[in-house]
Formats: sequence, C-alpha cells, structure tokens
Amino acid sequence: MADVNIIGAGPAGLMAAEILATAGHRVTIHDQMPAPARKFLLAGRGGLNLTHSEPLEQFLERYGEAKDLLEPAIRAFPPEALIGWANGLGIETFVGSSGRVFPRQMKASPLLRAWLRRLDALGVTLVTRSKWQGFDGTPTILALGGASWPHLGSDAAWLPVFAEKGITVHPFKPANSRFLVHWSPVFRDKFAGTPVKNVALTYAGKRVRGELMISQEGIEGGAIYALSKGLREKPGHPVIIDFRPDLTEEVLAQRLQKPRGKDSLSNYLRKVAGLSPVAINLLRETGTAPDARGIKAMPLKLERPAGLARAISSAGGVARDEVDANFQLHKAPLTYCVGEMLDWEAPTGGYLLQACFSTAVTAARHLASQLETR
Repeated sequence: MADVNIIGAGPAGLMAAEILATAGHRVTIHDQMPAPARKFLLAGRGGLNLTHSEPLEQFLERYGEAKDLLEPAIRAFPPEALIGWANGLGIETFVGSSGRVFPRQMKASPLLRAWLRRLDALGVTLVTRSKWQGFDGTPTILALGGASWPHLGSDAAWLPVFAEKGITVHPFKPANSRFLVHWSPVFRDKFAGTPVKNVALTYAGKRVRGELMISQEGIEGGAIYALSKGLREKPGHPVIIDFRPDLTEEVLAQRLQKPRGKDSLSNYLRKVAGLSPVAINLLRETGTAPDARGIKAMPLKLERPAGLARAISSAGGVARDEVDANFQLHKAPLTYCVGEMLDWEAPTGGYLLQACFSTAVTAARHLASQLETR
C-alpha cells in the first residue's frame, strides 16, 4: 500500500482516485476550489453528455491529430466501459437522437453525489482549498485541467512550475468556443438566443452538420465547435452555411420557381424553401441573395474566437513528447498528466469527457502496477 496524491477533483482526477483506491492505495485528492468538480457540474446543466454511441472507429476519428495519443487509452476504457461505470453508480443512461449518451436524469449532480459516496467508502480523502505547490517525488496524478472557465478552477496556474522543470507546454487556446460576429443592432436584438437548426457548415474543406445558436456577440453551437480548430488556425475566410442540406440546389431552384403571389418575401421563403425567420434574416444580414445558390451557400464572416474564459474547452497543454504511452512525465517519474492538461482537443458530443476518463484510467492503472512492482 502506498500514499498517492491526485491533484484536481474534476472527472479525470476523481476517476484516477477510484482506480488507485480500488487497488488498495491510500489516496488523497487535493483541489484548490471549495468543492469538487465545479466545471463538471456546469457541464451537467446542459444534460451531461458523457460519451457517444457511434462505432468506435468513427468515434476515434473525432480526435483528429490527437488520435494517436488517445486511441490506446480509449480502446482500454471505451464508451461502453464508461456507460457501465455510470450504471454501476446507479445512474441510468440513454442514447439521444444524435447518438450522444446522457444520464437519464440529465444532470451531473446525482452522478457526482453517488461517486463521492463510493470514493469515501474506498477511503479516499478529499482536501479542498489546497493548491499544488510543485513536484515532490510522491506518486502523483495531475488532473489540473486546461484553461477554459478559469473561475471554476482550471486556471493553468501550474504553468510556471512546469516551466521550472523544463517541461514543454503548448499555449492554451479556446476550443469549442463561440466566434465573434459584428451583427447589426436590429438583427442582434431580435435573434440573440435563437437556434438555427439542421444546417451544414463548410470551412477549409471540412463540412459538418448540426445546429447553430445566435448570441449577442456572435455565433456558437455544435456545428461551429466542430470547425473551431480550422476557424481558429486558418482565419480570414467566411464560413459557408447551407440552410437546406437535405435538398440539392437544383431541387431548391425548382421550388423557388413557384409564383410568389401576394406573399411577402419572408412568407414565400418560409413556405417554398422551408426557411425559418432567423435563416431568412441571416440572408438579409449578410446581403446574400435569397435564391437557391444563396440558401445553399451563404457566406458568413467570423472574427476571432470569443476567448478562453467562456470556451467549453481548450486546445494546447503538456506536449505529447513530454509523456510516455501511459501519460507519465519523462522528467518526473511516477507523476502523470491526464485530461485537459494534455495537448489535445475534440468537438463536443461526448468526446471531451470520454478522453478525460480514459486517460485517467490508463494513468492510474499504470501507476498502480508500478507501485505493486515496488
């Protein structure tokens, strides 16, 4: 039996603690916030998207360049294992129409309460308002998070400690973030908070389908999040919005040949083209002709990402060559980095939490095996 420190009481830290405590070790979780899993609870307000039900090969492709880093961990603790773990806590799950997996109660607090009870029964000690001071040689799993929503605890205050150790950390950038758009006051006041459903977006050769949300500052939603890496790293081009992705331009053009009669243009486009009021006004806002080509390929100029403070997640983090296949730091043996501390990003849809859980499981299992050997 060994003493192990877990730094960070988010989902990755709590999962690592469970694995190690189950293996018989004395585990202490330290977190600088007054209560655990603050960002996890915030995510639960939108339903707590735990993972996704799509085939694993397709699932893994969602991680893009980080697939090689994360694939072994996700295969070792895949979506079905995460679902089984949640079920073991007494939390029923279901698959939504989009294939996303949610707790039946659609919030994080019941799961977190059951989880903390399990950890307490395993003898895990939770110390809040405890700030990590640096490497001390104790077997440790660092689950300090990235840099999004810093007021909830992931403030990247650990960066100077890593710099002193000579560990490369790539700069944090907003991922799954809203992008700023210079709306006219009339459009902003009328449509802020309005969803734009069932659209397809194209940027830098990548096409995705999903939903948008108009905000006071710009635009967000699953379709934007899925393109956020390209939008962030290759700025300067408009994103192309297809308001009727299930129709070809030819079919839409035929429908628009129907005489308008006494209908207003808005009513005509609603009836014939199936456009919502927000879609019609987006065409006006951008000066795009309301014809078949415009409806299928409306350009929208985006400005910069809104920033880390309100981004759902962050890109950047501990460089991949600073850790081994089990996420152990080369420059600090028996110290591991898991979750959003590592340099990877993924769209929303269950991919973020899945990778946080899976990296924690891999690191904790490896640390347990190392301690057993010793």
